[in-house]
Amino acid sequence: MALWWVGALALLVVVLPVVIALLNRILAAVERIRDAGDEILADGGGLNDDLEPVPGLLATSDETIKEVQVGAVRYAGSVQKLLEG
Repeated sequence: MALWWVGALALLVVVLPVVIALLNRILAAVERIRDAGDEILADGGGLNDDLEPVPGLLATSDETIKEVQVGAVRYAGSVQKLLEG
Protein backbone atom coordinates (compact mmCIF):
# COMPACT_ATOMS: atom_id res chain seq x y z
CA MET A 1 0.00 0.00 0.00
CA ALA A 2 2.88 2.33 0.71
CA LEU A 3 4.17 1.81 -2.84
CA TRP A 4 0.88 3.10 -4.18
CA TRP A 5 1.30 6.28 -2.18
CA VAL A 6 4.86 6.68 -3.41
CA GLY A 7 3.73 6.16 -7.02
CA ALA A 8 0.89 8.63 -6.69
CA LEU A 9 3.20 11.17 -5.10
CA ALA A 10 5.78 10.68 -7.89
CA LEU A 11 3.02 11.16 -10.42
CA LEU A 12 1.97 14.44 -8.86
CA VAL A 13 5.48 15.74 -8.25
CA VAL A 14 7.27 14.67 -11.46
CA VAL A 15 4.91 13.78 -14.27
CA LEU A 16 2.17 16.37 -13.77
CA PRO A 17 4.51 19.42 -13.95
CA VAL A 18 6.13 18.01 -17.12
CA VAL A 19 2.73 17.53 -18.75
CA ILE A 20 1.68 21.05 -17.77
CA ALA A 21 4.92 22.52 -19.16
CA LEU A 22 4.46 20.69 -22.46
CA LEU A 23 0.85 21.82 -22.73
CA ASN A 24 1.93 25.39 -22.03
CA ARG A 25 4.45 25.23 -24.91
CA ILE A 26 1.81 23.82 -27.25
CA LEU A 27 -0.70 26.50 -26.32
CA ALA A 28 1.91 29.23 -26.82
CA ALA A 29 2.62 27.89 -30.32
CA VAL A 30 -1.09 27.77 -31.10
CA GLU A 31 -1.45 31.40 -30.02
CA ARG A 32 1.44 32.44 -32.29
CA ILE A 33 -0.16 30.57 -35.20
CA ARG A 34 -3.50 32.24 -34.51
CA ASP A 35 -1.88 35.69 -34.43
CA ALA A 36 -0.07 34.98 -37.71
CA GLY A 37 -3.33 33.83 -39.28
CA ASP A 38 -5.06 37.02 -38.19
CA GLU A 39 -2.26 39.12 -39.70
CA ILE A 40 -2.48 37.18 -42.97
CA LEU A 41 -6.23 37.72 -43.10
CA ALA A 42 -5.87 41.45 -42.48
CA ASP A 43 -3.14 41.81 -45.12
CA GLY A 44 -5.17 39.78 -47.60
CA GLY A 45 -8.11 42.12 -47.15
CA GLY A 46 -5.84 45.09 -47.81
CA LEU A 47 -4.49 43.39 -50.91
CA ASN A 48 -8.01 43.14 -52.29
CA ASP A 49 -8.22 46.94 -52.41
CA ASP A 50 -5.00 47.07 -54.42
CA LEU A 51 -6.37 44.63 -57.02
CA GLU A 52 -9.43 46.67 -58.00
CA PRO A 53 -7.76 48.48 -60.96
CA VAL A 54 -6.40 45.23 -62.48
CA PRO A 55 -9.28 44.62 -64.93
CA GLY A 56 -8.84 48.12 -66.34
CA LEU A 57 -5.11 47.55 -66.72
CA LEU A 58 -5.66 44.24 -68.48
CA ALA A 59 -7.86 45.96 -71.04
CA THR A 60 -4.86 47.98 -72.26
CA SER A 61 -2.36 45.12 -72.10
CA ASP A 62 -2.89 44.14 -75.78
CA GLU A 63 -1.74 47.59 -76.89
CA THR A 64 1.29 47.40 -74.62
CA ILE A 65 2.23 43.97 -75.96
CA LYS A 66 2.06 45.27 -79.54
CA GLU A 67 4.28 48.22 -78.66
CA VAL A 68 6.84 45.93 -77.01
CA GLN A 69 6.68 43.58 -79.99
CA VAL A 70 7.47 46.42 -82.43
CA GLY A 71 10.44 47.49 -80.32
CA ALA A 72 11.73 43.94 -79.99
CA VAL A 73 11.53 43.36 -83.74
CA ARG A 74 13.45 46.59 -84.41
CA TYR A 75 16.10 45.61 -81.85
CA ALA A 76 16.45 42.09 -83.25
CA GLY A 77 16.80 43.49 -86.78
CA SER A 78 19.58 45.85 -85.66
CA VAL A 79 21.40 43.06 -83.83
CA GLN A 80 21.11 40.80 -86.86
CA LYS A 81 22.71 43.48 -89.09
CA LEU A 82 25.56 43.91 -86.60
CA LEU A 83 26.22 40.17 -86.39
CA GLU A 84 26.20 39.71 -90.16
CA GLY A 85 28.59 42.54 -90.85
